[in-house]
Amino acid sequence: MNDRTHRQPLRRALVSVFDKAGLEQLAAALAGAGVEVVSTGSTAATLEGHGLKVTRVEQLTGFPEMLDGRVKTLHPRVHAGLLADRRQPEHVAQLEAAGIAPFDLLVVNLYPFEDTIADPEVNEDLAIERIDVGGPAMLRAAAKNFASLAVICDPADYGLVETALAAGGTTLEERRALAAKAFARTAAYDTAVAGWFASTGRDAETEAQGQDPVFPERIALAGRLRQRLRYGENPHQAAAFYGAEPPWGLAAATQLAGKELSYNNLLDADAVLALVAEHADRPFVAIVKHTNPCGAAFADTLEDAYAAALEGDPVSAFGGVVGLSRPLDAATATRIAGIFTEVVIAPAFEEDALAVLAGKPSLRLLQVDLARPEGVRQARSVAGGLLLQEADRDADNPATWKQVAGDPLDEATLADLALAWSVAGHVKSNAIVLARDGRVVGVGAGQQSRVDSVHIAVTKAAGRAAGAVAGSDAYFPFPDGVEALAAAGIRAIAHPGGSVRDDEATTAAATAGVAMFHTARRHFRH
Repeated sequence: MNDRTHRQPLRRALVSVFDKAGLEQLAAALAGAGVEVVSTGSTAATLEGHGLKVTRVEQLTGFPEMLDGRVKTLHPRVHAGLLADRRQPEHVAQLEAAGIAPFDLLVVNLYPFEDTIADPEVNEDLAIERIDVGGPAMLRAAAKNFASLAVICDPADYGLVETALAAGGTTLEERRALAAKAFARTAAYDTAVAGWFASTGRDAETEAQGQDPVFPERIALAGRLRQRLRYGENPHQAAAFYGAEPPWGLAAATQLAGKELSYNNLLDADAVLALVAEHADRPFVAIVKHTNPCGAAFADTLEDAYAAALEGDPVSAFGGVVGLSRPLDAATATRIAGIFTEVVIAPAFEEDALAVLAGKPSLRLLQVDLARPEGVRQARSVAGGLLLQEADRDADNPATWKQVAGDPLDEATLADLALAWSVAGHVKSNAIVLARDGRVVGVGAGQQSRVDSVHIAVTKAAGRAAGAVAGSDAYFPFPDGVEALAAAGIRAIAHPGGSVRDDEATTAAATAGVAMFHTARRHFRH
């Protein structure tokens, strides 16, 4: 019998878990098969409560738990039983000489460190205590020794134990797959711990020593498989979605209806979510197509905000993704139902709204918390590496802008300028956004020259450009862009400033009677 067909019987198991879910099922399976079980503390008590006879780990080691449970399984009688490679006669002989019995199965899940630090009010002492030491040590030992025993790190896999018991044991391929999962779990766990230490270590002393905890010498990124996607950007590309732990944003979203999300759906959903999150304090709607906003507006009601956003570019909105700052109501849902839409994202969905959209079985409805945790970093892949940066998430305050040309603006016009500036930060650069009456009326996205983006935005706006305002994600390198906006009737422009030709752009605005503001902050989105 070769290694592929041979099954390793499950005669002796070590079980030590924080998450007690599913233990009753596991206890029944182990008891029914007559498996000898060694266990620890509260796990042992739970298993005994389910009628399973266990040997306490302190009986095995001859040494009581100490240091409030920090030391209980770190002992040769535990780790030798996990690490002995039974294919090697000398290992078997050493176990026999020491009177140590090997394990065939390890079941361990870890202290919930990720969930603990997800609480913004977490006490540092509690976070430290939730760093598991013995659990990862046992998981790594058993996973390393997968040739001799199986390791379970997820309650979702308890059914595999039942199946293996019924089949006479585990196969080598099964044990290898379980080992891979265990190593992935400990890697993700250690990544969370390392990230927490880095994020809590930002202080003046660290900076004075020339260290950068935001971007340490080494990084590790971890995620949990949330969804296998039909394909990537194109049908010939395989793809999957991995979410952060603890989950937030799209990884924590609940899909209430519609078809399976695609790779491109998720990219568009991320783009619209970032924009809507900036305006969560009022009724606001954004429509995104191919990761670029094509409509955005605020209003007194969500229904009016959606109608205004749709007017921005109803042609591009076809097949778009809609993001809402408020729970979707029936009136807004009725309007959305009138145009083909791929995804609707909102913090909640009213029952009446769900009923309105029930006739749209393909429309994906995602309930998402708009809040984002502090300290989020963004990663993008390049050939042979990763680019990592802090998220561009801080809202800009128009009160800090410097007016360099034109007359003062009334409150409503300044609000339009703030909207255009905000949306420009979510448009592929070079970006020009025109806004009027609380809504976006024209977007020029992703052009190699800024003046081309101006022409596209003005064309999209058509007659609505006259009297509108403009936001530019970066400075004007030449006055031509300003002159084109002025010729279209733009009343005010916001841009970062900082060009060696700022004076030329400012003079062009002043000559045309256009108000110009320097924001002193750029918002490229490459």
